[in-house]
Amino acid sequence: MLMRATLILDSVPRDGAHQMATDLALMHRATAERSIYLRLYRWEPHCLSFGAHEPALRRYDRAAIDRLGIDTVRRPTGGRAVWHARELTYAVTAADGAYGTLRHAYLRIHEALARAVAALGAAPVLAPPTATAALGSGACFASAAGGEVTVDGAKVIGSAQLRSGGGMLQHGSLLLEDDQHLVQQLSGGAPDGGAPLARLLGRVITWEEAAEAVIAHAAPHLAADWTLADATPSDLDITAELARFRDPLWTWRR
Repeated sequence: MLMRATLILDSVPRDGAHQMATDLALMHRATAERSIYLRLYRWEPHCLSFGAHEPALRRYDRAAIDRLGIDTVRRPTGGRAVWHARELTYAVTAADGAYGTLRHAYLRIHEALARAVAALGAAPVLAPPTATAALGSGACFASAAGGEVTVDGAKVIGSAQLRSGGGMLQHGSLLLEDDQHLVQQLSGGAPDGGAPLARLLGRVITWEEAAEAVIAHAAPHLAADWTLADATPSDLDITAELARFRDPLWTWRR
């Protein structure tokens, strides 16, 4: 099915609530328009995000998080905690039918992103099928689920999904410089298991370089023709969602 596709290079860093509200609003827009959006973005301040159903209140040291002044947000998607710092974050939002089932979408998007990782100089491999890790088992990067992108056995991209109302959202983090040790420190969980590209390649990978690789090598495998934008649509209404994602009662609801 041919759908209009828009690639958004959103280089202005924003906080976690703003980023999650934008991703969800773009999913609703893609559903209504029968279209596809690929957004690349980054976080400021750095942020700890929890999966939609993760038992964060029981798992993580909220007092320590508050004392350290760490920004937190609960994602609309599933999965486990991620520390968003020096990384490139992607979000694909699309109407049903764009990429088939959620499983097919997961694999297709990761296959495309693996091409970008390879273009940066690594040798990516998609992880073999495994049992899904429990939500209370620590950081997202503590283990690779089947189909996620790894390099030398280390997970370099962690992703999560949502399907709702005729549309889908898949977003995730490509680790550039920072690892996930903070999640382990705040939970006492398993070692993070992931590795930033800078460590694997022995050189710094900037956000701009990673974004260029995704645009040149991943995007063409997700849609045939892209319209490139340098910001999210100015008429995108995120007001209601922004209030929810900024509410501590939502973030720490479980």
